[in-house]
Amino acid sequence: MRAARRRIGAVALAFAAAWLAGCTTTPAPRVSLAAVPVEQRARAEANVRVFERVWGLVADWHYDPKLHGVEWPAAGLKYGPEAAAAVDEKALYVSLGAMVGLLKDSHTYALSPTQAKERQTQTRARTGFNMTRVDGHWIVSELLAGSPAEVAGVKTGWVVVARNGTVFGERSEARPKEGEVARWEFLDERDQPMALDIVAQSLSTKPRQEVRALPGGLVYLRFDAFDTTDRRWLSDQLKVNREAPGVVVDLRRNPGGGTISLGITIGEFFDRSVDCGTFVTRGGHRGGKNSWQIGSARYGGRVVVLVDGATGSAAEIFSAVLQEHGRATIVGRKTAGAVLASWYHGLPDGGELQLSREDYVTPKGRRLEKNGVEPDVKVARTVADVRAGRDVDLEAALRVLGEAASNVR
Repeated sequence: MRAARRRIGAVALAFAAAWLAGCTTTPAPRVSLAAVPVEQRARAEANVRVFERVWGLVADWHYDPKLHGVEWPAAGLKYGPEAAAAVDEKALYVSLGAMVGLLKDSHTYALSPTQAKERQTQTRARTGFNMTRVDGHWIVSELLAGSPAEVAGVKTGWVVVARNGTVFGERSEARPKEGEVARWEFLDERDQPMALDIVAQSLSTKPRQEVRALPGGLVYLRFDAFDTTDRRWLSDQLKVNREAPGVVVDLRRNPGGGTISLGITIGEFFDRSVDCGTFVTRGGHRGGKNSWQIGSARYGGRVVVLVDGATGSAAEIFSAVLQEHGRATIVGRKTAGAVLASWYHGLPDGGELQLSREDYVTPKGRRLEKNGVEPDVKVARTVADVRAGRDVDLEAALRVLGEAASNVR
C-alpha cells in the first residue's frame, strides 16, 4: 500500500558517497552513559554514534541556518538520552524521527537500515494497493497486479477505514513486515463494511510507466519518477509520437527525483534552453538552473500536465516551469508543496539521513515549499467518480486540448 505520508522524492541527486555525506563539525550534546548497565552499553554506544551523526549533519548542513526556529541544542539534550536508551532499531529511529520532525521539513527524514535497504533496492513489504484522498476519505485508487490485495478481493473505489483497528485519519502510514497479516477494514462499492485479512509480501516499488493512445491522435504518458530510466523512456515516447498534436503528462503519482533528470526532462518540451529556477544554499548562494537540450525530442505539440496532492518535489518543479513558460496547462489539484533539494547521508548503522540542503524558487520567484503549484484548471474528484472508473482529470485535459485545437483552426 502506498503510505498516506509517502516520503516525497528528493529533488537533488541522492548521493550516499562518503565525501558527499559531509563531515560534521558542530559537536553534538554529550550523552552520558554512566547509568547504562554494562550489558546494554554496546547497544547504547552504537545508538549514540548514530544520534550524534544525525544531530551534527542537521546542525551543519540543513539549508536553513536557523533550522526553522528549532532550538537544536535543546533538541539534542532531549532526544540524545532517549536515543541512547533505545532497545532496538525501531525504537532508535522513532526517537530520531521525532527529533528531525521538529523541523517540519518535507525532505528531512531518518531512515532505519531496513528502510534504507528498501529505498536502495526499490523493494519492500507491501499489501499491494495505492490510495488517494477523495472527499475526506482514503480510496483505493490502484491495485498492483497479482498483489496480496488483489488476490484477497480488494477493489478500486473501496474506502479504506482501518488497519488492525487503527482508523485512518487525514495522514496515515502503514509499514508492514514481510509475512505480516493485517486486518483491513473497508467500505465496498455499496458502502457495506468489508474486513479482510491480508498478508504483506515483498513487492517492487520501482516507478511505473504507461503510454496509450487518446482520441484525436493525442497521447497519454505516465511516469512515476524523475530518474534516468523514466526520462529516457519519456524521451523515446515523445520522439516516437513527435507528430502527435498533444500529450497528457500524468504526474499524479510522481514524487520527484533528481535535478539532472529534471533538467533533461524539461528540455524535451522546448527547442531551446530555458530557465528552470534557482536553488538557494544555506549560505545564500543562488544557483540558477537551465534545461538540457542535448538529445531532446524538442516536442512541439500541446501539453497538459495532470497533478494532485501526491505530485511532489521535481514533479512540482517540472509543472511550475512549464506553467510559467506558457508551455503547458496544469490540470487537477494543488501539488504537495514539498520542494527542497536533499541528499542521502550514510549513518554508522547502515541507516540514512535524507537532509534538505537547498531551497528552490521558480523562474518567476515563487517558492513552492509548503505552497505547491496551483493548477490552471482545477478539478474536483468524488468517490463516485473513482467507483465508476471515471478519470475526471483526464476528461478535463481532453477538453483543454480540444479547445486549444479549435482555437488554432
